[in-house]
Amino acid sequence: MKKVIGRVAVEERDEIQALFERRNGLNELAKILTVDNAELYERLIKDIGDTGTKFQNWWDEMSKKYKWEANDNGHWEIDFDSCEISLVIPE
Repeated sequence: MKKVIGRVAVEERDEIQALFERRNGLNELAKILTVDNAELYERLIKDIGDTGTKFQNWWDEMSKKYKWEANDNGHWEIDFDSCEISLVIPE
C-alpha cells in the first residue's frame, strides 16, 4: 500500500535529492573500488557513513516538522517531481 501523507518545500526536496544522488554514487563507487588503495577506500567508507547519517537525519527532521504518519512495517518515499511524501507499507 502506498499513501500520500504530505509534501515538502522545493528547497527541502533539493536537499534530500542531492543526498540521495550522492549516496547512490558512493555505493556505485564502492562496487568498483578495491582496498588496494587504502587511503581512498577509507575516505569512501567515511563518506558513505556521513552521507547515510545526513540522509537519515533529513527524514527524521522532516517527519517531526510535518508530523508524518508512520508505520513500524513501512517506510517513507519522496516523489522528486511533485515533492510528495508517501508512506509505503508492504502488503
